[in-house]
Amino acid sequence: MTSDNENGSDAASKTSTEVVTFPQSRVRPPSGIAPFKDLGNSKLAQTLGVLKEQTTGHWCSSCKGIWFGTLLEAECPVCGNRNG
Repeated sequence: MTSDNENGSDAASKTSTEVVTFPQSRVRPPSGIAPFKDLGNSKLAQTLGVLKEQTTGHWCSSCKGIWFGTLLEAECPVCGNRNG
C-alpha cells in the first residue's frame, strides 16, 4: 500500500510554487501597450498635502490615463469619470 505522498496526489504537490506578482500602481504597462497619460494628482490629495509616493494610481478609461489620489477616491480629476 502506498501513501498519498508517494503517489503525488496530496494537495501540496498539486499547488504551484510559482510566484504571482501583484500589479503595482507606479509600474508602467508593458511596452507593447500604447503609452498612458499621467493625469496628475486629485484636488483632495493636493489639499491634504499627500506626497506623491503616498498616493494610489487610479485608471480613467475615458482619458486613457492614470491619475493619483487617496485610496478611496473614485472621480477622475480631469473628466469626472467615476467608472474606472
